[in-house]
Amino acid sequence: MKKHFSIVLISLLTAALSAPVAFAQASGTVKGTCKDAQGNPIADAIVIYANQDNGQKYQLKTNKKGEYFSLGLTPGKYNVSLYKTADDMKANKTLDFVKGFPVQLDENTLDFDQKKEQEKQAKGEGLTPEQVKALQEQQAKQQKETNTVKNLQAKLDAANQAITAKDYDTAIAALTEANQIDATRDVLWYRLGDAYRLSAVAQTDKAERQKRYESAVDAYQKAIQLKQDAVQNGKEKDTAKANQQLAGFYINMADAYAKSQKVDDAVKSYEAAAKTDPTQAGAAYFNIGAVYTNAGRVDDANAAFDKAIAADPNRAEAYYQKGVNLLGKATLQGDKTIAPPGTAEAFQKYLEIAPTGPNAQSAKDLLTSIGSTVETSYGTKKKPVKK
Repeated sequence: MKKHFSIVLISLLTAALSAPVAFAQASGTVKGTCKDAQGNPIADAIVIYANQDNGQKYQLKTNKKGEYFSLGLTPGKYNVSLYKTADDMKANKTLDFVKGFPVQLDENTLDFDQKKEQEKQAKGEGLTPEQVKALQEQQAKQQKETNTVKNLQAKLDAANQAITAKDYDTAIAALTEANQIDATRDVLWYRLGDAYRLSAVAQTDKAERQKRYESAVDAYQKAIQLKQDAVQNGKEKDTAKANQQLAGFYINMADAYAKSQKVDDAVKSYEAAAKTDPTQAGAAYFNIGAVYTNAGRVDDANAAFDKAIAADPNRAEAYYQKGVNLLGKATLQGDKTIAPPGTAEAFQKYLEIAPTGPNAQSAKDLLTSIGSTVETSYGTKKKPVKK
């Protein structure tokens, strides 16, 4: 019996010794909290741990408190990337990055705090000499920009006050100095254009008046180019607002062209305004009609008034001016004035929209002159129906 027992025991020992050894899993735990530049937790952020040795990646997500946690990371050095959203991760737009973070056995903590990082960077903490130099250069550049903006704003304010006081030469001097400091600000060129354009009216010398209109156009063109470049390069945060401003540049330039008798250039500028900002199309086309009317091109003028009406059906003055232009083509048959078709309708429409407008009485008189009935119910309140 003893011999048999010994054989069985030896067999069991042999089997045990030949079995593979099961090693304990050697891994680490990572955790951390992610906060933005205001110190608020970043919820649903993406944290990627990428092993420098084997390239293995672990994708983690923060909770509502900005916290992340994971078990089972193989010890080693990791490149850790923080993305604010999943879309940012797809676009490889990192919010923060740590190179060579050591993951060891047990627990490892790596927090991301944008506010603290910005404060450290502002002090130059944790930076190499090269990074400190770059930071100092950037800060110097920012300070220079701040001082420049402050100086330019002071000159712009002074110019605006001078324009309000109709002291246009003072405004021109201030804005010219501002543009010599920095020629890349569209608003400075725009206001310089205004100063030249408004000052031209007061000039008794015809050559000087024309010269100022030309200077105004040149300034507006610079403003327009700068604003267009800013829009195309994505530097304008509010594109719609930028286009409204750009349309205003075109309109004022068109006025300078019109007053210097450059009709076609004025028309092109007004058309550009309408195209840039369709909300101003009604006013732009009405002005085109006025320019053509003053130039004696009544057919072109009425075509423009029709466009103004199409863009803004309630623009009463467009109907009135169209009626006046049509009446200019009236003929006489004996003692009777025969107006072209649409004349009476234009005046009636004006009275319908603006029954007490500045040209209301004139519209009524002109309707009477062509033998048309004057509608008197416009603008009157209807009496309540008796029950």
